[in-house]
Amino acid sequence: MEMEDQDSLKSRLAELQTEHRDLDDVIARLTGEGPFDQLQVQRLKKRKLLLRDQIERIRSKLIPDVIA
Repeated sequence: MEMEDQDSLKSRLAELQTEHRDLDDVIARLTGEGPFDQLQVQRLKKRKLLLRDQIERIRSKLIPDVIA
């Protein structure tokens, strides 16, 4: 893997992790303020799961294969 590819993956990973944390904050605020839009929270949680999957895919690309 080229260094540029690895750098771009690390950059993308940081972006996804930031968005994932931001969604945590938004969900916590929405659910902590009395009545909330359940559908909106479900959509945010679904987006968060998709982000987690993307984060894991990138992490697995960044971790070199270990030959056992």
